[in-house]
Amino acid sequence: MSSMDSLEDLLHDEIKDIYDAEKQLTKALPKLAKKASNDELREAFEAHLGETETHIERIERAFKQLGMPARGKKCEGMQHLIAEGNDMIADCEDDDTRDAVMIAAAQKVEHYEIASYGTIRTWANLLGHQKLAALFEETLAEEKAADLKLTGIAESFVNAAAARDDGEEEEEMETGRGGQRRGARGGSAQQAGRTMAADRDRPRRR
Repeated sequence: MSSMDSLEDLLHDEIKDIYDAEKQLTKALPKLAKKASNDELREAFEAHLGETETHIERIERAFKQLGMPARGKKCEGMQHLIAEGNDMIADCEDDDTRDAVMIAAAQKVEHYEIASYGTIRTWANLLGHQKLAALFEETLAEEKAADLKLTGIAESFVNAAAARDDGEEEEEMETGRGGQRRGARGGSAQQAGRTMAADRDRPRRR
């Protein structure tokens, strides 16, 4: 990591960081879209992929305005968020639950990006880079809109569907346990009946 001696240095470093983060997302979003069972959720991921590609173009314009090469640095924050989301998704066998998990993972990513773009927008303004700030403000608004869209999808039907699946699974488990208890009682009665029959057939001692 290069020396951070000024706010300008911090701005340059954060731009490199978010540039790599967006690049990582262009690989992650198609995988989310492919795994989504809900059509509206799939379309949301596909639409945000297009927005993400636009965000990358804006950052490259920012690099040019600052006289910097368009080169990022590894964004470990985004890397860990994507890895965590992948682990959670891999553990889901139910489609509705998987959709709910993907929304949660995607919104963690959105909040990370909102914080990043809000920060560099503010720094750019303070440093007199109004054109840069305008670019980041435009992206920030789109990230907030994407987050709200995911919230709408989650609250309108995805979370409810996942909760309904949980209720059905619990009901099946209760039915299964009840059946086992009934079977156990039936088995005990049959065993008792065989014991009584054996007692009747056994010769009595005089």
